[in-house]
Amino acid sequence: MLYSMTAFARVEIKQPWGNATWEMRSVNQRYLETFFRLPEAFRGLETNLREKIRSRLTRGKVECALRIELSHGQNCELNLNQTFAKQVLQSLQWLKEQAGEGEVNLMDVLRYPGVVEPQEQDLDAISLDLLEAFEKLLSDFITMRAREGEKLQQLIEQRLSAISAEADKVQTHMPEILQWQRERLRQRFFDAQLEEDTQRFEQEMVILAQRLDVAEELDRLQLHVKETRNILAKGGAVGRKLDFMMQELNRESNTLASKSINAEVTASAVELKVLIEQMREQIQNLE
Repeated sequence: MLYSMTAFARVEIKQPWGNATWEMRSVNQRYLETFFRLPEAFRGLETNLREKIRSRLTRGKVECALRIELSHGQNCELNLNQTFAKQVLQSLQWLKEQAGEGEVNLMDVLRYPGVVEPQEQDLDAISLDLLEAFEKLLSDFITMRAREGEKLQQLIEQRLSAISAEADKVQTHMPEILQWQRERLRQRFFDAQLEEDTQRFEQEMVILAQRLDVAEELDRLQLHVKETRNILAKGGAVGRKLDFMMQELNRESNTLASKSINAEVTASAVELKVLIEQMREQIQNLE
């Protein structure tokens, strides 16, 4: 199974201690990077959360956020960090003086992370619930990455089939192209009013055929297509391998284009480059 690096997941928690919401999103990244936005009281969970992500993901820029609202009706006491609250209040008053306008809202001070905290024993219980919900969040997140990866795999396989079809088309046209080139060379002998030397003519045809021979490039194209399908079937974190295969396919299509003397072969070479570029863009999204 393939996994996209682009995904989003959200989990909500409702407990006697209050409500909380986990959100996780990711975008393309060459390596795995994790970023967390957690309330100050739960900042200690970050190391544990990062390890959980690293154990199940290998690539992507992952952002995780936690929003929590404690219930005021629960039977527990809240700790007011008086020193920190005083610092926040002084900072707000200083900003008001500098701006020359505005009011200091005490509720904003209380809502500031770290000013009001639940007791330590309550934090432990809440943390367990948060970690349990995070496990579900991570599972949902990976499921979405898998769904997106499946769609990308279908698109890539469609283009691989199209590449094989273009290679077969070129192979089919090669006898006609060589015959056309033979007649063209014979016509040049005639136009130059040269007596046709059968041996010389055949030598020229052999040289020309070798120069225009694309059998090796077509064979390698088909081999690369086959290997790319094998990588897709194997699944997992294969984004880097697939990116390398796109480089190999692109190299063969460039060689094919450089040897082309026929409009149909040129059109096929252009189409191959378009298909390869489309695949490369999709592969950039894979883990």
